[in-house]
Amino acid sequence: MSKYRITVDGKTYEMDVELIGANGAVVQPVAKAAPAVSATVAAPAASKPAVASSGSVTAPMPGTILKVLKADGDAVKAGDVVLILEAMKMENEITAPADGVIGSLSLTEGSTVAGGDLLFEVK
Repeated sequence: MSKYRITVDGKTYEMDVELIGANGAVVQPVAKAAPAVSATVAAPAASKPAVASSGSVTAPMPGTILKVLKADGDAVKAGDVVLILEAMKMENEITAPADGVIGSLSLTEGSTVAGGDLLFEVK
């Protein structure tokens, strides 16, 4: 659950927001720096990927792969950023759920994914 404070026309509102991925896992997006706008939104520090029990990481929402930071066969530690998914003009860091080796990563920058699509596996 993330807390946001939004100011609209000089009036401040506070709200709690919880984003649910396709498989029911809670996901927290990371806000991308944007040009000046009338409302200011504080972003959470990091997002958590949707993880199936097999070590598979699925897309929490539809979007475009902005950056791929790891390759198939690369060793990762839990929490390492594997790729950046852009959705609704926000950059979401998709991280490794556990220590291991990246497998089944065939995405390239610019690829589009639907919510629930397999992004990669950690073996």
